[in-house]
Amino acid sequence: MIRRDVLEQLPVRTALPALREALDGRGAAVLCAPPGTGKTTLVPLELAGLTGEGPGRRVLVAEPRRIAARAAARRMAWLLGEKVGDRVGFTVRGERRAGPRTAVEVVTTGVLLQRLQRDPELAGVDVVVLDECHERHLDADTSAAFLLDVRETLRPELRLVAASATTDAEGWAGLLGGPDGAAPVVEAAGVSHPVEVVWAPPERPVKPAHGMRVDPALLAHVAAVVRRALREQAGDVLCFLPGVGEIGRVAGELAGVDAEVLQVHGRAPAEVQDAVLAGGDGRRRVVLATSVAESSLTVPGVRVVVDSGLARVPRTDHARGLSALTTVRASRAAGRQRAGRAGREAPGVVYRCWSEGEDGRLPAFPDPEIKVADLTAFALQAACWGDPAASGLALLDAPPAGALAAAREVLTAIGAVDGAGRVTARGVRMARLGLHPRLARALLDGAPEVGVRRAAEVVALLSEEPPRAYGDDLAAAWRTARRGGDAYAARWRQEVRRLTSAAGEPRAGAGASAVAGARDGVESDAHAEITEDAAGSNAQAASATPAAPAAPAAPASSDAAAAGADAGGRARSGVGAEGGSGEGGSGRAGFGRGRAVAGGDDAVAGLIAALAFPERVARARGAGSYLMASGTGAELAGAGAGSTGRAGWGRGSGASGGGAGSGLRDAGWLAVAVADRPVAAVSARVRLAAVIDEETACAAARALYASGEEVRWSDGDVVARSVTRLGAIELVSRQLSAPDPGLVRDAVVSGLRKEGVGLLRWAPAAVSLRQRMGFLHRALGEPWPDVSDAALLERAEEWLGVELGRARRRADLARVDAGQALSRLLPWATGDAARFGELAPERIEVPSGSRVRVDYDGEQPVLAVKLQELFGLQESPRVAGGRVAVLVHLLSPAGRPAAVTADLASFWRDGYRSVRAELRGRYPKHPWPEDPSAAEPTRHTSARLKRG
Repeated sequence: MIRRDVLEQLPVRTALPALREALDGRGAAVLCAPPGTGKTTLVPLELAGLTGEGPGRRVLVAEPRRIAARAAARRMAWLLGEKVGDRVGFTVRGERRAGPRTAVEVVTTGVLLQRLQRDPELAGVDVVVLDECHERHLDADTSAAFLLDVRETLRPELRLVAASATTDAEGWAGLLGGPDGAAPVVEAAGVSHPVEVVWAPPERPVKPAHGMRVDPALLAHVAAVVRRALREQAGDVLCFLPGVGEIGRVAGELAGVDAEVLQVHGRAPAEVQDAVLAGGDGRRRVVLATSVAESSLTVPGVRVVVDSGLARVPRTDHARGLSALTTVRASRAAGRQRAGRAGREAPGVVYRCWSEGEDGRLPAFPDPEIKVADLTAFALQAACWGDPAASGLALLDAPPAGALAAAREVLTAIGAVDGAGRVTARGVRMARLGLHPRLARALLDGAPEVGVRRAAEVVALLSEEPPRAYGDDLAAAWRTARRGGDAYAARWRQEVRRLTSAAGEPRAGAGASAVAGARDGVESDAHAEITEDAAGSNAQAASATPAAPAAPAAPASSDAAAAGADAGGRARSGVGAEGGSGEGGSGRAGFGRGRAVAGGDDAVAGLIAALAFPERVARARGAGSYLMASGTGAELAGAGAGSTGRAGWGRGSGASGGGAGSGLRDAGWLAVAVADRPVAAVSARVRLAAVIDEETACAAARALYASGEEVRWSDGDVVARSVTRLGAIELVSRQLSAPDPGLVRDAVVSGLRKEGVGLLRWAPAAVSLRQRMGFLHRALGEPWPDVSDAALLERAEEWLGVELGRARRRADLARVDAGQALSRLLPWATGDAARFGELAPERIEVPSGSRVRVDYDGEQPVLAVKLQELFGLQESPRVAGGRVAVLVHLLSPAGRPAAVTADLASFWRDGYRSVRAELRGRYPKHPWPEDPSAAEPTRHTSARLKRG
């Protein structure tokens, strides 16, 4: 029985006529409706004709989170007086409740992506509602782009609705409208329940959040604000926190409060989530929740919201090849969404744990995930769609070119796309697995080595990071999950079943179409749901980054994916070929069939992790410190806590099993599955890894393996060695007695550029030559060369060619006559070099007959000469072909400065008298004529002049 009394009260009803008109006229619309108006529940029912109004249609509703999808379906089924799975159903990762009568199906955006790839026409679907589009998750943006492509090319009659309480309505309207102009924006009035804002910042400053760390002082303050809200207000309290760890800490701080404390997050069991959304039994409740409670959910009884002001989002550190969740300040749009939870059923109050002044400085909207996240999965989706460059997709924000290029390089290296970026049969199969491409590669290539079930079990652990309590040892976490009875273990087992089924059934003609294949029952989120402690496959599977030298190409017979991705994701020969191993199980790179199985859990976990993240295989450096093949250092959590730059890892993190107590600590090699880099830390922090041996490391990271001569400048000299390395990890080395001369020359040039031209011998004549050349370059320009340090280093091989060819070490450079080499840069070819002495004379002859050295060290040439030697000279000397007057430093008979002038005639006329008056009494033996311009120049005293 339809609950019409409830439906009639939903405010969004007033906007339905305008929405129907917009969809009938343009086929697309943007629906802006505040929280609690019924946009998620009433609108799909109305559009499907399930309330008795309008024609019957099949409506697909896409939600960003599983918890929201399940809750929305249950709410709509309740409104119809039915059970979920009849006319209203849902599909999320690993769970489907829908049947032949289902008219409204709620799915996650990841499921929608999979369905679009399988069936671009969305046969039988009449309307798609993209709910909570303001959150700008990558899957939601990608789904919207694909749907717009479908409308334009295949199904112009397909109706699209972008719905949100707080969104960039103008941007979405332009996107949905396309070339015909903006789509209509339909606005619904909200529930008239006011929400009072109470600003409750901490009394003392707290440290800003960074990485996964939140200052415990802030969490203690949030708990205190919850206690305050319980005292001051009536009704249940909903408190927003960034992650599971923070929820647990605040729950501990709230021990003893007169209320039931509940925890809601993406990793909570479905039963717990459902119980929270079903309402309480009369006792007051405090619901501690992550951002999953921001949208699409009504928590009954909530009258108060306490907002920590923090959110957790994915970020990619492309410089180190690390992707992880990080804690940021929530946007103002998120703050409005959160506050709206308090006013859904009655007037409410929101306590904001920051100041009103800070609020104005917050970002207006959250960063679009496409701008900051790892784009490898997105790039594979685009390639499967037939647009590898994503240039034809209608996106609100274009993907960053560098991040997209890095993603495509990774896909090429693991055989998902070919050299032109086109998806391969292997890539199609990877996309169907609903995993990050790195994890799909590990599953496909690992299954023939260790068995499908065991490979699936480890990959399932990597696709959703285990709880911190499981420790940092991947193999130990695997064993814990096997025997675990917690919610994570239940989800893990469900995912294992899904992956075992998907990986164990290679489909005939897998490469025939990018949109054929997966069954509804095993559809999954291509983007792992962003949860608090779980980085998910997209958040943790990092894009590879350039940090290691290129390795020789794998033999043509090798498995394409066995080559892996090197630190720059560079493609290798044989990589990306259509088919590849994993389709037929042949041609693998010789991991040693059966060796990993015989080695037990540790060897299996290590192989699978290394296949997923080959550039993160790491060798021990001592004291819990490792070097990854990418060149990034790594530390076990808690190891070397007092070391410089490590920012005290482990303090307050809630992690277990790290550092001294970790089973990983004595391992010679690790396959690092999850790592992040705290702010100000020199190295990455290992959060999940497996023990491996060198053979497994070299096999999994085959593309990083290289052997050859390395001649480089190190510690002020040339070092020549024969080196075998795995990326940045040096495996074997020995000194070379006769290194390649070309490599030595390159090393010498590198050292010179690193340490500067001071390595050469600069005699006074060489310094003078350089100063004169520099003056002419400043005064006349071309063809006179720039002889600054930067310019000389840039042209080192040009003017030091002969000497560089002979140099073998630092001492050889110290013997090089810099002046002789520098003269090669004079413009001999144009003939101007012949005028060098004329344009920049080393000495100038003065009236007394002396040849005085000119100093070119400053901006203007300087001639320092005794005043009496210039008697009779009417004008200052000039150089550079008469273009530059020399600055004359007039000296006393004792050689001390008496005056400075660039205009000698003016000095004789105006300045000389004061100098004469001051100095002739001090130097009476020297001539001081009244008219120096007509006097005889001399280097001698008056007596000597009289003697002739």
